[in-house]
Amino acid sequence: MPTHEELPRFLRDWQRLGPQQRRAFLDALTLFISGFPNQSFAPQLRVKRVQGEAGVWEITWAPDGRATCAYGPEVLAGEPHIVWRRIGTDDIFRRP
Repeated sequence: MPTHEELPRFLRDWQRLGPQQRRAFLDALTLFISGFPNQSFAPQLRVKRVQGEAGVWEITWAPDGRATCAYGPEVLAGEPHIVWRRIGTDDIFRRP
């Protein structure tokens, strides 16, 4: 199971989400986590690299719901560490 941390900007973005948006992300997060350790993610998450941002990945959690993350240094040996960067609509891509 991957370890994780959230950047302050992610936490501010999270506070702006409504309850249904938060629930949709948490549901998608379950799918995302189940894709480890072989990085075989559910197709509806459309996990892909963010163009022009080295090492940043995008996850689709709703029709207009996106989150960005990056891999950080391992916290537990052999487990990926996810750094959550942004969450919200497509607007987050102005500064992913």
